[in-house]
Amino acid sequence: MNFIRGVIGGQAAGSQPSGADTIQKLCDRVASSTLLEDRRDAVRALKSLSKKYRMEVGTQAMDHLINILQTDRSDSEILGYALDTLYNIICNDEEEEQDESEDAVTSIPVSGKHKNVSIPDENAQKQADDLGAQFTDTFIQDPEHVTLLLTLLEEFDFHVRWPGVKLLTALLKNQGVQVQGIILVSPMGVSRLMDLLADSREVIRNDGLLLLQQLTKSNAAIQKIVAFENAFERLLDIITEEGSSDGGIVVEDCLLLLLNLLKNNSSNQNFFKEGSYIQRMKPWFEVGDDNSGWSAQKVTNLHLMLQLVRVMVSPVNSPGATASCQKSMYQCGLLQQLCTILMATGVPADILTETINTVSEVIRGSQVNQDYFASVNAPSNPPRPAIVVLLMSMVNERQPFVLRCAVLYCFQCFLYKNQKGQGEIVATLLPSTIDANSISAGQLLCGGLFSADSLSNWCAAVALAHALQDNLTQKEQLLRVQLATSLGKPPVSLLQQCTNILSQGDKINRRGSKVQTRVGLLMLLCTWINNCPIAVTHFLHNQENVPFLTAQISENLGEDERLVQGLCALLLGICIYYNDNSLENYTKEKLKQLIEKRIGKENFVEKLGFITKHELYSRAAQKPQPVFPSPEQMLFDHEFTKLVKELEGVITKAVHKSSEEEKKEEEVKKTLEQHDNIVTQYKELIREQDAQIQELKEQVASVSSQNEQMQTTITQQLSQIQQHKDQYNILKLKLGKDNQSQSNSQGDNSQVNGLQTEELTQLREEVEELRKQHTLLQTQLGDKDALINTLRSEVGQTAEGTAGVSDNTELLKELEALRSQVQSQSAEISQLKTERQDLLRRAEAGSSDVVLSGDGSLDAAKMADLESRLAAQTSETERIKDEASSLSKGRAELEQQLASATSTVAILQTEKAKLQTEVQESKKEQDDLLMLLADQDLKIQNLKQRLKELGETVEDEDDLDAREQTDDEDDEEDED
Repeated sequence: MNFIRGVIGGQAAGSQPSGADTIQKLCDRVASSTLLEDRRDAVRALKSLSKKYRMEVGTQAMDHLINILQTDRSDSEILGYALDTLYNIICNDEEEEQDESEDAVTSIPVSGKHKNVSIPDENAQKQADDLGAQFTDTFIQDPEHVTLLLTLLEEFDFHVRWPGVKLLTALLKNQGVQVQGIILVSPMGVSRLMDLLADSREVIRNDGLLLLQQLTKSNAAIQKIVAFENAFERLLDIITEEGSSDGGIVVEDCLLLLLNLLKNNSSNQNFFKEGSYIQRMKPWFEVGDDNSGWSAQKVTNLHLMLQLVRVMVSPVNSPGATASCQKSMYQCGLLQQLCTILMATGVPADILTETINTVSEVIRGSQVNQDYFASVNAPSNPPRPAIVVLLMSMVNERQPFVLRCAVLYCFQCFLYKNQKGQGEIVATLLPSTIDANSISAGQLLCGGLFSADSLSNWCAAVALAHALQDNLTQKEQLLRVQLATSLGKPPVSLLQQCTNILSQGDKINRRGSKVQTRVGLLMLLCTWINNCPIAVTHFLHNQENVPFLTAQISENLGEDERLVQGLCALLLGICIYYNDNSLENYTKEKLKQLIEKRIGKENFVEKLGFITKHELYSRAAQKPQPVFPSPEQMLFDHEFTKLVKELEGVITKAVHKSSEEEKKEEEVKKTLEQHDNIVTQYKELIREQDAQIQELKEQVASVSSQNEQMQTTITQQLSQIQQHKDQYNILKLKLGKDNQSQSNSQGDNSQVNGLQTEELTQLREEVEELRKQHTLLQTQLGDKDALINTLRSEVGQTAEGTAGVSDNTELLKELEALRSQVQSQSAEISQLKTERQDLLRRAEAGSSDVVLSGDGSLDAAKMADLESRLAAQTSETERIKDEASSLSKGRAELEQQLASATSTVAILQTEKAKLQTEVQESKKEQDDLLMLLADQDLKIQNLKQRLKELGETVEDEDDLDAREQTDDEDDEEDED
């Protein structure tokens, strides 16, 4: 009870029971009344007391109010009162407290007493927050209560839905994580809340935005669900309806919700980009020429819009997603629109600063965007590049600190991974490209580097260091830069001037921190000579540099100078590590000996560690954007922290190593270099082979494609050939029918001319018989050839000599018969030719007779109908012409048939010639046989002579012939 009194405000002992009794009676009335009107009045009374007696109403009435929500669902009025009462006891908004304090100006009688409420101090506000969290824990102890509240949000009645939205928002503010977990597992929980954005009543829609803001805080799962419930489309539509940047606080709420959904959520960012929502952001940044009189709400809206763009291209995002968004922003014209704002006049300073930061991250690491930014000119006379105008603001100490930081960040992002831009900046410092009539970026950087303002020195040094970052060519080019210090003195190099200013830092009067200038110059020198042996040689060539560095490192200075000592140690360590031993006085070994004698290795390493131990080092290492609370804390650059992290270990090892270890390492390095060279050669060979393989693959692919094309062409041609064949067959059939009809007509004509078709048939049969006879003769010739071969084989047998002579005689007879047959065949062929000529003449005579007979009939018809039908004569003439043309066609066909017969005769003649050649060959063979037979007769005569000489009786051929003749006569007589 004492705790309750303390919360209420220390009222008199007599007033507390009256308030508590009143609330107790109302709670009893809510719990026990059977009439809905009585319960409604009691809940209304609790609502009116809930702001003043928050503790009492919360502790005594919460269960009754939740029961009302569960049982009295049919009455929207009592539901609204119950929800308002729960909202009053759970909400911790300052607005409610202020309203309460305003009401406390006058005395409010409660149960006959007056209660004066004073403005709550911090302790009272803390107690109120604790009270709201306590009641929230009580409400969400049962997750069904939150589910019940989500169900009530489906009611369309304004008096139920609106207080339900406010109550759920208060619950999320007090115990966000627990309530988010309950909503996440509730079926359709997030979807019910998304329906609030579609409510036609702006009050509910606007409070729904506040509810979704609380719901999506630091919960990636809910953020994804809300995004895939078409939240981006709805929110962008609301922003457009409300007037974009010129809209009110509703636009601000929508932008805050969009930031919740997209910040550090790669899935939603990808969904936002893929949904082409980046393109819908471009109209937000369309500002007119007259930019005076911006309202505070417009500034806030535009500031949030720029933050939304930065979320999509933040350096903490994955490089691929950032590059994709940067490309989309350039293609849709968003970058161009931002550059227009950047160069516009009358833009508020904070909007201009945020625009510069936004442009910086849109172009960071994107070559296309960086090239476009380099081409942007300010609307001045004469026009100047935007980079030059921005650098003028950076080195101007009158400009606001945050604006100068933003310009530096923009310049750093422009040069990030942009060797082309680095070359352009360094080229403005080279003697051959300096234009005396215009201000260049290099001139502004040199001016800022050597000005009396320490912040300008630091910014210019860091900007120039970024122009040299990871670019060996520009580091060597910058060594050529010469500066004119004063009249009558020779120019000095930029490197020498930087070391001169560094050594004379305490003697020069500067505005700001002297340490800041020295730190900036040391960071520039470390970045410059890092991984550049030529720059190390130039630095060591000045005899004063090494003694200055050793003196700075060895001194015992205060806390402010420790960072300078660490950077001097880093610079000296770089001179050792990247030393090519070209200077005899400052070789690696001699520098290490100098450190050991003057400083001590352990002391050197300790001083080197001062850099990373500095409190501002870790802050600068977190993100690329230079954000500092004050100019004095602007000491470290983000890229330089990476360089320190990379070099600290290797410099420590290099200082501690002996000369023998270095020689071994050099040998190992040479071996590794050789190995790397071999590997590089093999890689190049592999690349060439890969290129050849790729070319061969392309050739194979092209040949395959050509083959496929040829196959398709062949298939098409085959199909066309098949079509032509089909057409040819069809035409052949048609021509056969036409020939048949023509043959019929020709038969008729032949009958008219006295020629019968039987003669043609007979002629064809005779030709066939001649062919058969020719074939028979060929077979007979073959038989005779075989017989001749047998005779040749039997010539040597004397016993059968006479039989061979008789066979030879028979062969000669058969040859004579064959000759006679060939002559008869040739006679038949000539007779066939004459018959063919007669047939041709008779056919011509028949056609002429037909024509003459047609003309005669026509003349008779003309004489009969000359006077009566003159017009019919013309048609009759045409008909006769048609008949004449048809007869001429028939004649042509007959000529074709005769031509075919002629070709047949020619073939027969060629065959006859072949037969004649064969006969000649057979004659030659027969002559040879006759010669052999003559020789044989001589041998037979000689043998007979020898037999006679030996006393044998030998009969001559004449005796044999006479005997044979007498035998034949005897046979004839016997027959008679």
